Amino acid sequence: MKPRIIVCGLERTGFKILTLLQRQGAFVVGINDRPIRNADAEIVVGELQAAETLLAAGIRDAQTLILASSDEALNLTILMQARVLNPHVRIINRLFNTSLGVRLDLTLPDHLTMSVAALAAPVFTFSAIGSEAIGQLRLFNQTWPIHEEYIDERHPWRGKKLSELWEDRTRMLIYYLPIDDSVDLVTAVVHGRHLRLGDRLLIGTQPSVRSDSKSLFQRISKLLTSFKHFQQHSRSILLVALALLLTIFSATMVYTSFQMDVSLVDALSFSVGMVTGAGGNDKVLVNSPDSIKIFTIVMTIVGTGVIGIWYALLNDFILGTRLRQVLDAARIPQRGHFIICGLGSIGVQIATQLLGYGYEVLIIERDTANRFLDTVRSLGIPVIHGDASLPVALKTANLENAECLLAVTSNDTANLEIALNAKGLAPRCRVVVRYEDPDHARMAQQVFEFEAVLSPPEIAAPAFAASALGGRILGNGIVSDSLWVALATLITPNHPFCGKLVKEAAMLSDFVPLYVETNSQSLHGWNLLEAVLGAGDILYLTMPATRLEQLWRVTPFQVAAN
Repeated sequence: MKPRIIVCGLERTGFKILTLLQRQGAFVVGINDRPIRNADAEIVVGELQAAETLLAAGIRDAQTLILASSDEALNLTILMQARVLNPHVRIINRLFNTSLGVRLDLTLPDHLTMSVAALAAPVFTFSAIGSEAIGQLRLFNQTWPIHEEYIDERHPWRGKKLSELWEDRTRMLIYYLPIDDSVDLVTAVVHGRHLRLGDRLLIGTQPSVRSDSKSLFQRISKLLTSFKHFQQHSRSILLVALALLLTIFSATMVYTSFQMDVSLVDALSFSVGMVTGAGGNDKVLVNSPDSIKIFTIVMTIVGTGVIGIWYALLNDFILGTRLRQVLDAARIPQRGHFIICGLGSIGVQIATQLLGYGYEVLIIERDTANRFLDTVRSLGIPVIHGDASLPVALKTANLENAECLLAVTSNDTANLEIALNAKGLAPRCRVVVRYEDPDHARMAQQVFEFEAVLSPPEIAAPAFAASALGGRILGNGIVSDSLWVALATLITPNHPFCGKLVKEAAMLSDFVPLYVETNSQSLHGWNLLEAVLGAGDILYLTMPATRLEQLWRVTPFQVAAN
């Protein structure tokens, strides 16, 4: 009997997970707080955290519970209630708080934390760079973009042997879908099959890091730009400082001109003390005429006002946000940079990943109290505070010379407005748009012809579904409505693959081997296909989700934790 899987919280992500699991033939039950029309799966309606609702969904017999609500506090409440009712249920918990998630994974057995933002952000990143990624794969401590190659009449791989592509270390063959039969990838590679018109391949490509070297001209240009921004933002302080110096200078000249017995130093000292309120040498006023005393009174009032204004401006500039804005403005890239509009859970991860690949990043965020501001500033990423939908903010960000703009706020309408304004100002700039509803995302892509319109629930849901079916997943994707997963499985003496040649096991079970870790070394390419799997080896592979059940027959959810 197939294990029972419960999906709790049927928002966009949860309902997509439920639908995917149902398509793969899993025994799945949904829980939601309100009825859902036209739903084919079994759905229990009630309070998500209530014991009665969980019992009605079969929590005591469930093997896996997916907490898919966007409310992290609610997910934690359901987690505790579920473990009270079934201490052995495996839980996949949707959390953005990574530190809390890691602690839960270490504390609770059979608990896996997953984040929609963490799963979606790499696809946004690769789309911004120019790779038409449809998924991701975590290999060799790197996130590899996955894209589909359709062999048409002009494709350079048409007529090429699959075996020629197999040996390339910078490219992983993930899945093969031939046009006219159902031969698996390993069989096609071993028998030297040629790629034909209409064939489809899923490919994982090793990401490259851009060199951060800059020419001398670029460095000088950025220095001049930084000075220009500093001059613009500090103009008011400099003007008031100039007025302050003129006040002191004029007072000094008056005292030395009308009182011949007063030295220049004494007059200057008295003028500075008078204007700043610190006091000075009072002998300057001794035996002075009434006109000088009246002048002193007037200059004291004027000087107090000027020094007060100057202190206020200086305090705001240094201790307030003005200095930070100046520093951010001075670091605004001039060309070839990536503009991220919206510093949310997805935006901050995109920024971090682009920076890690060696690209210059700029963020536009309207909320000056955003919780991720300190994070990105600690990485040296400049931030423009403003409304990204306004042309003035986009022009300030040097949109015309930017490589790509990503509109990833939490508001679909705002993202669409930002993207349209960006295309109007800079038609050649790549634009990647976040749209929560996957159906609307496809329509927006078709109507407005943006480079990419991506839906985080659409991207993340397959990973949740794959994890429910097969343990800790390294990657996933969908081809022709079929879900495939990438995972690492530990070979034990009673494992169904133990003692077999990798290529024989792959042909028999319809999986694609990526590499094997054995005796402190990794086997790739042809050496991988000829290797014999032994106890203690870790096999990294991709396979259809519908085939994962064969791994449960001996050791349910047996995967390697790296």
